[in-house]
Amino acid sequence: MSEDVLVSIPRNPVPDGAVAGSIRTPDGKRLRFARWRATGRAAQGTILLCQGRSEFIEKYHETIDSFRARGFAVLTFDWRGQGGSERPLPNARKGHVGAIEEYETDLVAVIEQLLLPDCPPPHFLVAHSMGGFLALRSAPLIARWIDRMVLSAPFLGLSERYGPSDLLAVAARAGDTLGFGKAYAPGGGDTPGEWGPFASNTVTSDPTRFARAGAILEARPALALGGPTFRWMRVMFDAQANVALPEFGARVPVPILIVSAGADTIVSNTAQESAARLLRTCGRVVIDGAKHEAMMERDLYREQFLAAVDAFLPGTPTFA
Repeated sequence: MSEDVLVSIPRNPVPDGAVAGSIRTPDGKRLRFARWRATGRAAQGTILLCQGRSEFIEKYHETIDSFRARGFAVLTFDWRGQGGSERPLPNARKGHVGAIEEYETDLVAVIEQLLLPDCPPPHFLVAHSMGGFLALRSAPLIARWIDRMVLSAPFLGLSERYGPSDLLAVAARAGDTLGFGKAYAPGGGDTPGEWGPFASNTVTSDPTRFARAGAILEARPALALGGPTFRWMRVMFDAQANVALPEFGARVPVPILIVSAGADTIVSNTAQESAARLLRTCGRVVIDGAKHEAMMERDLYREQFLAAVDAFLPGTPTFA
C-alpha cells in the first residue's frame, strides 16, 4: 500500500472527497498531505491544520469534518519524522529532528506548494501542541500568507510537573553534546502513547476517542511514533527560549488565539499565558477541565474549542 493512502477503519472513515499525496521539500524530504473541500455553507476559506508531535492525518478525520461543515476547506500534512512522511533515522519510531529550521521548511513548502495554489482564501491556521509552537515561531515569515491563527495547547514549554525547564534544557544539551543526540531522551521508547492504557493517559478524558487513535495505529503501525531523542529535545528547548523573548513578540503581526487546556499536564499553561501577554495581537481562552488534546476530548470540552474557533475565525457561524 502506498504511504500516501489514508487509513480508513469503521470507527474512523476517511472524509469524503479526500485528495491525498506527497510533496518534496526544498531539502528533498517527502511530506504526506491531504486536503478537502468544504461541505457546509458558502466557502469561508481554508484551514491549514498543523498537528502535534507524534500525530498523523487520520487522527483528525472527525475534526476535519467539523471544519468542513463550517464552510472551510481543510489542508493538513504530516511533519517530517512522523505519520506517513519521511523519517530520518533507521529506527523510525524515534522522534528526531536535526534543527528547528527543518520544520519551518516543511511549513513553508506546504504553504507554497499546496495552500496558495490549490486552496481558496482567506487562509487560516489551526495548530496543536508542537504544531502550534512551530506555527508561532514561523509567524513572522508566514504572516503574509495566513490571516489568523488558532493555537491549541501550543508547546511553548513542558508542564511544570517535569521539573525546572532550565535544568531540562541543560540535560538535553548535555546529552546531545556528548554524542547521544539520536538516542531516546530519558523515559522514551518505541511504544507510542496511543497503545498505553486509557486510565494513565494524559491527553484526553474521552475513552472512545483515545481508543480510536490506537485503533488507527493498529491498522497501520508504520504511522506510530515513540519518544523524542536528545537532539529533538535540545532543538525544542533552544527554540522555545528564543520565542519567549519580548523582541520576538513584537515581530508577530498576525492575529492569534491561544486555547489552553485547563487540566493540561504535558505542556505549560504558564508559558502560554506569558506568550499571550508578550504578543501584540494575541488573545487567550482556557477550557477548564480539558486535558491536552482539546480536539480529541469529550464533547463537553471539544465543543468549547470549536466555539472558540467559531468566534475567532471571521465569517464562521456558531454551531452546537
